[in-house]
Amino acid sequence: MKLWQKSAAAEDTLLQKIEAFTIGKDRELDLQLAQYDILGTLAHIRMLEKIGLLEATERQQLDTALSTIHQSVLDGTFEIEEGIEDVHSQVELQLTRQLGDIGKKVHSGRSRNDQVLVDLRLFFRAEIEAIVEATSGLFDTLLQRSEQHKDVLMPGYTHMQVAMVSSFGLWFGAYAEALTDDLQMGLSAWNIINQNPLGSAAGYGNSFPLDRQMTSDLLGFEQLSYNVINAQMGRGKSELAISFAIASLASTLGKLSMDICLYSNQNYNFLSLPKAFTTGSSIMPHKKNPDVFELIRARCNQLQALPNEILLLTSNLTNGYHRDFQLLKENLFPALQHLKDCLRIATMAIKEIQINERLLDDPKYQYLFTVEAVNEEVLKGTPFRAAYQQIGQAIEEGRFQYNGHINHSHEGSIGNLCNDKIQAKMTQLIKHFGFEKVKTRLQALLTRP
Repeated sequence: MKLWQKSAAAEDTLLQKIEAFTIGKDRELDLQLAQYDILGTLAHIRMLEKIGLLEATERQQLDTALSTIHQSVLDGTFEIEEGIEDVHSQVELQLTRQLGDIGKKVHSGRSRNDQVLVDLRLFFRAEIEAIVEATSGLFDTLLQRSEQHKDVLMPGYTHMQVAMVSSFGLWFGAYAEALTDDLQMGLSAWNIINQNPLGSAAGYGNSFPLDRQMTSDLLGFEQLSYNVINAQMGRGKSELAISFAIASLASTLGKLSMDICLYSNQNYNFLSLPKAFTTGSSIMPHKKNPDVFELIRARCNQLQALPNEILLLTSNLTNGYHRDFQLLKENLFPALQHLKDCLRIATMAIKEIQINERLLDDPKYQYLFTVEAVNEEVLKGTPFRAAYQQIGQAIEEGRFQYNGHINHSHEGSIGNLCNDKIQAKMTQLIKHFGFEKVKTRLQALLTRP
C-alpha cells in the first residue's frame, strides 16, 4: 500500500506495469538517501515533541527505532522491500511495524515533498564534502609536483604551435590553481543547498505551529529557505547548482587529461605514464596507451553536459512539485560518483608520472627563446619594435641562437610560481564550507537522548 492510498487496492497486471514505469529507478537510487531520510526524521520528531504533537516517551521510542534503522543503513543491510514505493515509505513502514500507531505519527506536519527536499539537500552536502576532499587530494598532488619540477623547462604553446618557454612547475601549478576556481562554483552550490526546506510541506506550509528554525539548527543548515513556495522551487535549482560545480571541475580535469595524453605521445615525449595506468595493443607489442586519461577525458565530457540535461528536464515547469523531478536523480547521482572516481584515479596517476628533464636540449625548441632574446635587447635600450624586427630578421635568415638565461620574476611566472599563495587560497576556500559545523550538528542529532 502506498503512503498516498486511502485504502488497499488489488494489484492487477496493468497497475504493476504502471508502477514499474512511474517508480523507475527510484528504489535503487533512494538507498543513497536512506541515512539522510532518518536524520531528517530525527530532527522532525524532536520538533514535534516541542510543539506537543508527540509525547516525550513516544519521541524516545522513535529515536531508538530510528537509530536501529540508521545502523542497518551503515551496515548495508537496509533495503527497500518489493512493493514499497520509496525510502520514505520504507522507513515509516519499519517504524510502524516496531511501534504501531506511534510510527504513524512521524509524518505529521510533513509532506513527502519537503521530506525529499531535505533528504536531497543533506545528501548533496555530504557529496559536496566528498568532492572537495577528492579535489583537495588532487590539488595537493599537483602542487607537490609543481614544487618538485619548478626548475624543469618545457615548451609553452599557442595555437598548438611552439610559443614561449614554460616549465613543468608552471604547468602543474596552473591546474592546481584552476581547481580553486572550480571549488568556488562548489561553494556557491553549497550555499544554495545549505538552506532548510523542511516545514514547507507540499509547498504551501502547514497549519501546525512548526518550529522550522529548530529543525534547521538540528540539521546544521546555515539558514532557512523561508518562503515555502520558494523552498519547493529549490527542487531542480539545487540539482542545477551542483551540476555547474561538477561541470566546472570536469572541464579542468578533462583539459588536464588531454594534455597528459598528448604529452605522453612519443612525438612529444614530455612525460611517461607508469605501466599500471596504461594498456597495450593486441597486435603492436610496443604500445603503451593512456587509457586511464582517455577515459577520464571522455567521462568529463559527459559530465560537462549535465547542466544542460537538468535544464532541459526542468525549464518548462511551473512552481510546485512535478513528477518530472524524479528523473533528476538518474542524471545526477551517477554523475557525482563518476566525478569522485575521476578525481581519485587522476590523483593516483599524477603522483607516478615521470618527467623528461632534458626536454629542451632538442634544437627544435630553440625558437622558444625568441621573446627572451627580444627582451634582452630591450633591456639594453633598443625600442621593443626595433628589437622585435631585429630578432625576426635573424630567424628568417636562419642565424638565430639563444644561450642566455631565463629571468622571470613577477608573480605567477616561471621564477616565482606563488605556490604558497595558491595553497593559502585553497585553504581559506575550504574553510568557508563549514564542514565541521555540519558534522558536529548531525553527530549530536544521532547521539542526543
